[in-house]
Amino acid sequence: MQLTPRKREILRRVIEEYVATGQPVGSKVLVERSGLRVSSSTVRGELADLEALGLLTHPHTSAGRTPTESGYRLYAEELVESFEGRPDGLGVDLRTMRDEIEEALRTTTEMLSQTTRLLALVSAPSLETASIRHIEVLALQPTSLMVVVITSTGGVTKRHFRLERPVDVGLVTWAAEYLEDQVVGQRLGSSAVRRRLEAPELAPRERAFLELIGETLLEVGTEEGPQVFVGGTVGLLGEARVEEVEATLRLLELLERRAAVLELVSEALEPRRPVVHVGPEVGGGQVHAVSLVGATYGIRSTPLGAVGLVGPLRMDYEKAIRTVRAAAFELSRFVEDVYEEA
Repeated sequence: MQLTPRKREILRRVIEEYVATGQPVGSKVLVERSGLRVSSSTVRGELADLEALGLLTHPHTSAGRTPTESGYRLYAEELVESFEGRPDGLGVDLRTMRDEIEEALRTTTEMLSQTTRLLALVSAPSLETASIRHIEVLALQPTSLMVVVITSTGGVTKRHFRLERPVDVGLVTWAAEYLEDQVVGQRLGSSAVRRRLEAPELAPRERAFLELIGETLLEVGTEEGPQVFVGGTVGLLGEARVEEVEATLRLLELLERRAAVLELVSEALEPRRPVVHVGPEVGGGQVHAVSLVGATYGIRSTPLGAVGLVGPLRMDYEKAIRTVRAAAFELSRFVEDVYEEA
């Protein structure tokens, strides 16, 4: 059965009315509130067809219909396709935060959850995509040495070394200048960094010293994966309807596991285009009756992280998509400024 323009319009009207009221939607309500220029009997026939297609369902003995997961999915996918051009403003200017990436991500998470009353997830750029912004090599005591690495994402890593012999202050000064000149601006852990640490023109003494401290530059960020900021968990249960409580509890259980949170937000990693996952598509089938709206942010065609909103099937998809697009746009502008300064 073909989904005609009128069927698509009626499906959209049913979903928007149900999202607004939480009540099954009947033909009489649709005709009265939507301004459809057809009779109630015509609408009833279209509703029956949409139910036969699995896009609507008929709860209990009510005369009204409610959307199914398939209905929500089709509606949301068409919404995504309808958005073009520059997104609306997010309501916060992230550029005032300069290179404070953690603060910008936290602020974005809070803004997303407050604006939509949904669970907000924002992943930080992976350190694998970060570059080295600054290096310090410091002689703390005669046999004590510290290396400090600051990345383009604002991260700071410190490594402490204890030596068997007193450190050569001149060698420390040389190493700091060499690394600042040769390594700053290179991507963390890249082969370019390793080549500069093992440059054949270096004297044996210099190469040995760099071998001692150089692993710091190759190991930064390998201990943990990307950080994920989560907002809106407090209001998640408070906003849930009776039929949504079980799904919400499962979602909270999922959020207790860091890897699961990363998996949730990584589902949005499709460059420059919002995505919507509905029902079993969320969390690898572990969570039903919830939806995820997400988008990536990054530099040009390179995604660095993602923003996502998770909530019940009966959510305001248009508002969620608009908000996610705005957040991804603002974060992209922010990280472009940060990385260009690196």
